[in-house]
Amino acid sequence: MGRNEELYITVPNLFRCPISLDVMKSPVSLCTGVTYDRSSIQHWLESGHDTCPATMQVLSSKDIIPNLTLHRLINLWNDHHSSTPPPATILSEKQVRIWTEEIKSGRFESLVKIVEFLRCSDAKKRFLADCDLFIGSLVYTLAKDTGGVDIVVIELIIRVLDLILLQNGVKEKLHRLLNHNCLSPFLLVIKNGNLTSKIESIRVLESISLSNYHHTQTLIPILLDLLETQNNSVNDAVLSFLISVTVTRSVKTQLAQLKLVETISKILSNQNATVSVIEKSMKLLSIVATCADGRLAISEDPMCAGCIVERLMKVSKTATEDGVMVLWSLCCLFKDERVKEKVVKSKGLTKVLLVMQSEGDGNSARKMCVELVKVLRVAVKDNGGVVMCYDTKTTHIMPC
Repeated sequence: MGRNEELYITVPNLFRCPISLDVMKSPVSLCTGVTYDRSSIQHWLESGHDTCPATMQVLSSKDIIPNLTLHRLINLWNDHHSSTPPPATILSEKQVRIWTEEIKSGRFESLVKIVEFLRCSDAKKRFLADCDLFIGSLVYTLAKDTGGVDIVVIELIIRVLDLILLQNGVKEKLHRLLNHNCLSPFLLVIKNGNLTSKIESIRVLESISLSNYHHTQTLIPILLDLLETQNNSVNDAVLSFLISVTVTRSVKTQLAQLKLVETISKILSNQNATVSVIEKSMKLLSIVATCADGRLAISEDPMCAGCIVERLMKVSKTATEDGVMVLWSLCCLFKDERVKEKVVKSKGLTKVLLVMQSEGDGNSARKMCVELVKVLRVAVKDNGGVVMCYDTKTTHIMPC
């Protein structure tokens, strides 16, 4: 067999351009997720086509994005087939099959090797992420009765899933493979695992867009208990998860009734909280404030409104807008006198004026600030305070 024929036979399909069928020199991806060689797809698009050649989907955008991971994999493959000795770190499909069979048969020693392998590079993560049988073996183990499985093994499996989570297609595969029987091992780790494993478990659960309401109801009380630990890394993961699942009124109500607002107030008042944790806390408050129980909880909490005022303009523009939205909703839309009083006592009028001055005309946050200034000036005056003169030169803003 000649050298060229051997190379032709051993070229992985993943490395071939769907148009030219040659090994890609500069792989780029369309919005459909399909990757092509740059020269081939550019010629296709410049010829007037507005579809993806492989799927024939109409393209919502003709932007092409370099697939750097695949580029690195192709370079590794090229090195492997050059005259130089193959790199020792290249993983063979045979080895993956061995690992898969070991995991499915209950021999978990290889999990430690897999974790170390994945930590080396994105190319290795991509390689394993493309192996459906490998991912299936991990999910199969999680779906089994885990009563006799050591928690360390479950932690290692979840760690592997977390390491490949960001690779193309992995979240979709997990969403398809993880069924209703898979919550128990995650709960076991979240309750009894080490700190790192808890965070990894929460990240994996968030990534699969947990849509089962019963599962969400089960998880929320446990995660709210974790928020009480005031650990920034844990809180960041928990808040991300809660933001992703808090889309229905029932979940918002559950959070409010389980005293989420009280916990968030403690986080906002914690000077050691990271910026990310503070900003996600503001986002979650803005979501919970869209339901009646959430607004009531914010109104009754002695600290929440003041904590929001204190954080305005000390966080990102988006987080400041989230805070303004909460204050506007309670003070203007629902005319909550208790919140108005707390905002005034926290010198909220001055803060709102500063936010308003920093926003451009037509900005929704500025419009909400204008409304807040009006109601807070009245509240200050009613409490015998001195109201600063500030002409907003705007007409009344009707709530959306």
